[in-house]
Amino acid sequence: MHGFHPYVEDAEIYVPGIKKSLNPALYPFNAGFFTSHAHLTLFPNLIAGSIRLTHLSTDWALFLWHFFSIFLLLLGCWHIGRLAFRYPAARWGGVALVASLLTIPVAGTALYIMDQYLNTRSLSTPAVLFIVANVAERKFLRAGLWALFTAAIHPLMVVFGVSYAILLLWFSQREVMKAQVATTMAVLLPFGLFPPVSDAYREVLNSHSYFFLLRWEWYEWLGIFGPLVLLWWFAQIARRQELALLAAFCRSLILYALAFFIVGLVITIPARFTNLAELQPMRSLHLVFVLLFVFAGGLLGQFVLRQHVWRWLALFVPLCAGMWFAQRQLFPGTPHIEWPGAAPHNDWVETFLWIRGHTPVDAYFALDPNHMIAPGEDQHGFRAIAERSMLADKLKDSGAVTMFPVLAETWRRQVTAQQGWKNFQAADFRRLKEEFGVNWVVLRQPGLPGLTCPYHNRTLLVCEID
Repeated sequence: MHGFHPYVEDAEIYVPGIKKSLNPALYPFNAGFFTSHAHLTLFPNLIAGSIRLTHLSTDWALFLWHFFSIFLLLLGCWHIGRLAFRYPAARWGGVALVASLLTIPVAGTALYIMDQYLNTRSLSTPAVLFIVANVAERKFLRAGLWALFTAAIHPLMVVFGVSYAILLLWFSQREVMKAQVATTMAVLLPFGLFPPVSDAYREVLNSHSYFFLLRWEWYEWLGIFGPLVLLWWFAQIARRQELALLAAFCRSLILYALAFFIVGLVITIPARFTNLAELQPMRSLHLVFVLLFVFAGGLLGQFVLRQHVWRWLALFVPLCAGMWFAQRQLFPGTPHIEWPGAAPHNDWVETFLWIRGHTPVDAYFALDPNHMIAPGEDQHGFRAIAERSMLADKLKDSGAVTMFPVLAETWRRQVTAQQGWKNFQAADFRRLKEEFGVNWVVLRQPGLPGLTCPYHNRTLLVCEID
C-alpha cells in the first residue's frame, strides 16, 4: 500500500553512511554531508554489519530491514493496545489504523509515521513504543535497555520517548516527584552544546519553514491542537469505561505535547535562540500521532467495528485506497515498490546506476543543485545510488546543514558556485573543476557542445569535464 523506495528523500543521508562503512574508499569528497549524521548513530554500522554477516546485497538488506522495522512498529502498537484496552478487536483496531496511515504527514514537521525507505527513525520509532509499554508495565530494566538502543540509533528521538515515559509514570504513579521529572528533562536537553549562528547557517534555516512555528500553515497548526482535543475526548471515554491506563496514556500525552510546543515557541521564535533550532522540538508530534492512531483505532475496534467484518472493510478499504493513491502522486515516475535487483524504470535511477558501474570510485560529480525536485527525478538520491561524490545540492544537503552548522559555509560556497545552472556552458563546468576538482557532470538533454558524454538516455547525459 505505501510502497518502497530505498534511495529517496532522507535515504540520501543515511544510505551513503552504510555504503561507506562497507567500502571506505567511497565518497572521498564532501562526505561530511552524510558522515556528520553517521558519526552520531550506530545505524550505518548495524546495517553494514548485517550485510557482512549475511552476504546479502545492499538492496536486499535495505528491503528486509525496512520490512522488519514495519513489523516492529506494528508489534509495538499491539503491545500499547494490549495495555490500554481489554478486547482483542480494540488491540487490532489500533494496529490496523496505524498500518493504514504509515505515510500520513505529521503536522508541519516534514515527517511521516514511517517513511517509504529505511532510516534511523524506522528503528527508533518502534523502540520508543517498547520504552513506553515497558514503563507502563513497570519493567524498568527492559525500558532502560530499549532507551539505550534508541539513543544509539537516534539520539534526538530518545529524548522524546524518555520524556513521555517519565510523564506517563508520573500520571500513573503520582508519588514520583515533579522535581525528579524536571531534573531529568533538563539533563535530556544539553543547551550548551549548540554553536553560535553564522549568516550561512541562518540562510539555510530560513529555507526550512518547518523549523519556525509562526511560518506553519493553519492546517499544520490544526495538527498540533486537533490531536490534543481528541486525546482529551479519549481520556473522558477511558474514565467512563474504567480504562485507567488508557486515561493515563492520553493525559500524559497531552501534557507532553504542550510542553514541547512551549519549548518550540521559546527556541524557534526569538532570534537569539536560533542556534537551538536543530533540537526540532515539534518532532515530538511524531509520537503523539502514532499513539493517537493506536488509541483511535482501539476505540473504533471496541465500540464500532467489533466483530462485524463488513464494518472493518467499509472503513479500511477506502482508507487504504486513498493512501495508495497519495503515494502514487508522490513518486509518479517510479514503480510503486522498487524491488531489490529489479531493472530501473526511471531515467534518473538508470543514469545513476550507470555511473556506479562505469566511473572511477574517486569521480567527483556536479548536478543541478535542485535536481531532486526535477520532473521525473522523484527525489532519488545521487550519492545513495551512484556511490559517487557530489558537489553540495540546494535541497537535501541543506537539511544536513540544519543539524550540523559547521557545514554551512562549505554548503553556501558550493551552492553559490552553481547558481544559474540551467544556463551553464562548458566553460562554467571547467570553472567548477578548477575551483572544486569536479571532473564529471550530469546534464539534461540535449546537452552542450565541448563536453565528452559517454552515456545518455531520453532525459540525461553523463559527461566528463576535460
